[in-house]
Amino acid sequence: MPLNLTVRHGFRLLGLGIGLAVASHGYGFAQEFPSKTIEVVIHSKYGGGTDTTARMMMIRSRRILDTDMAVVSKRGGSGVRAHAYLLSKPADGHTLIALTQTHLYTIARGKSKLKIDDLVGVARAMDDPTFITVASNSPYKTLGDLVAASKDKALAWGVANIGGTEHIGLAQFASAAGIKYKVVPLGSGAQMVQQLMSGALDATLPNVSEAVTQLADGSLRALAVMNDKRLAGYSDVPTTYELGFKAKTSTTRGYAVLKGTPQPVIDKLSAALTKAMKHETFANYLKSAGLTPEESVAGSAVWDKQLKENYAKAETALKALGLLK
Repeated sequence: MPLNLTVRHGFRLLGLGIGLAVASHGYGFAQEFPSKTIEVVIHSKYGGGTDTTARMMMIRSRRILDTDMAVVSKRGGSGVRAHAYLLSKPADGHTLIALTQTHLYTIARGKSKLKIDDLVGVARAMDDPTFITVASNSPYKTLGDLVAASKDKALAWGVANIGGTEHIGLAQFASAAGIKYKVVPLGSGAQMVQQLMSGALDATLPNVSEAVTQLADGSLRALAVMNDKRLAGYSDVPTTYELGFKAKTSTTRGYAVLKGTPQPVIDKLSAALTKAMKHETFANYLKSAGLTPEESVAGSAVWDKQLKENYAKAETALKALGLLK
């Protein structure tokens, strides 16, 4: 065999050997994973929604993964302390961060050392779409009525926080509908609903979980859900998309690891968490909030893509609102 062919053949075998070694190492690592307690880092207080969702997820996940799991709260800076803690840990899958939109806004505003590309989505636990609602005695019977009234004057819309999920969703809808609006920040979804029912607001944008009781008892009227398809539990509520407004907003909760975590480990985590959250224990938790596992729970491929898309939308909206340079 000529020398040049021998050399090329040798390099080809060497490359194949390295590739097989890397693949074998990743597989072996996944076989050994987890080798210690898996931490789930939250940015909020113990007992809150993010903590409760994480603990409900962990009930079955720890059995499937055959390891202990613990929630670790690192409060401060709207996620900054949680990000710093995550960055201090090795990218080995033993540290998950529980993500909400708050983290995306903090990253977009450059307040954190963590970047969106430092994260890989593992599994989505909750996808809680936003309703456009009015009080039951409102003169606005349809979304068309609300839009028509908003062409001439700015109606009062309740949001939780300036630059938050509802504000960004409202801005996107207003742009698509060509309407005027007045933002009234109220601090929480509960306050949004209460103020709407009191008559202090013309409309507001609660999530399904925030308005499930009032929609059921008829205190509120849902004019549309800000989604591209109708929800299973609210099949009579039209979507913004079918009404001609391409504006989609929801509050999401899910889990991510640092970039660099071996793919076999990510795959193992994704499979375990999605299986756990489709179990009746977590499914009943979702159903109590008006949600379903079929619409909420998703694996790494879907969740990681949605994370990056949500970040891009948030960045664009924050710039349009003058909240980001």
